[in-house]
Amino acid sequence: MDTTARHAAAQPDRLALIGADRIITWREMRELRDRIARGLFGLDLAPGDHAGIYAANSLEFLLASAGVRAAGAIPVPLNHRLTADEVAYVLDNSDAAVVFVGDAFLPLVESIRHRAATVRAWILVGAERRPWASHLTDLIAGSAPEPVDIPEGQGFGSMIYTAGTTGKPKGARRLGMDVAGTLLRLQALDLADPTHVHLVAGPLYHSAPNGFAQFAHLCGSAVVVMPKFDPEEALRTIERHRCTSTFMAPTLLKRIVDLPPDVRGRYDVSSMRVIVVAAAPCPMAVKEAVVAHFGPVLYEFYGSTELGINTLLRPEDVLRKPGSCGRAAPGIELAILDDDGRPVAAGQPGELHVRHNAGVFDEYYKNAEATRQTRRGEWLSVGDVAYLDDEDFVYICDRKRDMVISGGVNIYPAEVEDALHRHPNILDAAVFGVPDDEWGERVHAAIQLRPGERLTADEVVAFCRRHLAGFKIPRDVSFHEVLPRDSAGKLVKRALREPYWAGRSSRV
Repeated sequence: MDTTARHAAAQPDRLALIGADRIITWREMRELRDRIARGLFGLDLAPGDHAGIYAANSLEFLLASAGVRAAGAIPVPLNHRLTADEVAYVLDNSDAAVVFVGDAFLPLVESIRHRAATVRAWILVGAERRPWASHLTDLIAGSAPEPVDIPEGQGFGSMIYTAGTTGKPKGARRLGMDVAGTLLRLQALDLADPTHVHLVAGPLYHSAPNGFAQFAHLCGSAVVVMPKFDPEEALRTIERHRCTSTFMAPTLLKRIVDLPPDVRGRYDVSSMRVIVVAAAPCPMAVKEAVVAHFGPVLYEFYGSTELGINTLLRPEDVLRKPGSCGRAAPGIELAILDDDGRPVAAGQPGELHVRHNAGVFDEYYKNAEATRQTRRGEWLSVGDVAYLDDEDFVYICDRKRDMVISGGVNIYPAEVEDALHRHPNILDAAVFGVPDDEWGERVHAAIQLRPGERLTADEVVAFCRRHLAGFKIPRDVSFHEVLPRDSAGKLVKRALREPYWAGRSSRV
């Protein structure tokens, strides 16, 4: 199914891509995509090959991805925060044959280019040029304008490298997309309407912003790309382009609702119909503030790079079901299983599993053991702990590896973090287990205060006592200028936790 060709035929002059200073119609997008694909054929990129995309958010990022897919290859976005060694690792591990590079990343690429043995061609997508690389504009200009024939099922592959919170990053490889199932879930998110104008606010190398941009184009919607997130600029962009939908991680939404009311009030955001939040637990205080400012337009899902969208929480349930990420999404079957693979009762936590379906990833590339560890017969899991209520709404407790076990009792950091986020002086919070000779682990809270605010450890503990059971209350509190988060907005607890465990042979 060549959806780009279909939209180009049905609505050739409607906008497909909107950038800071450029617009592209569906007719233009199809021609540019096909020219890029033909240029890649000339570089001997074969179906099934991998093409790295190491560029900032831009129209060129999405055009390169579309051209790679049209050529039958699989795009591999590279995280902007990776070190030189990590970029070299991903290029080597992915067997990247071609790499698109933006201007900001040229110095790093030049330092590791000699180590990228599999790369046959480098393609620059910015203003700069280098003698060792071709340029996207030349690739387009030198390619024939004839349409590319895309076989059925081709054109939806992807390989996103997971964050690597344990060991090296893993390439979650998808050879295609469950188009029918995806459309069902987009309908449930009220995103299947082609009149949507979708705002890309987060980094396109992350699976969710990238995926939702692709979903918007699947439905024929226009996509507006922010080069870099800024909360006030996001509001300005919504007003300017009358954006109707967006995906944002909780930290981005928090930055918007934390703007002074008079700043938020300058911008007309009445066009916004769907705001999707995911990628990390979203504190209820943030949800309440988003609903207060934008209206009943907030949707939430639980999912992962590997397993896609698994649950959906609609606006009518966002405030009614605090802490929930919704029910099983259309076409998805969930199970909460204990360590022996048996279903647990409602209200009891266990590991969340998803029955194998056409939308899950195919493999961790070149890592059969890691792939095997996600599977239990027909069920798959990425290690999240959850429970169901009596209406089958799902509540994520935490990652299994982040769970604190103190005196044999399971404590879920996300629950403690949600309570801490309700304190008016606390901007950010990370909760994790530290060694305790008597209890095995005890709860530690790392706190980032709002600018100019003061708080003592005793005051933090006293606040928690009003909101949490005694065994969940942090026993230690540390204060930090800033807490480490990755580009997806997830807390990098490893960086905070590891110093406490250094030199110990085991975690407990």
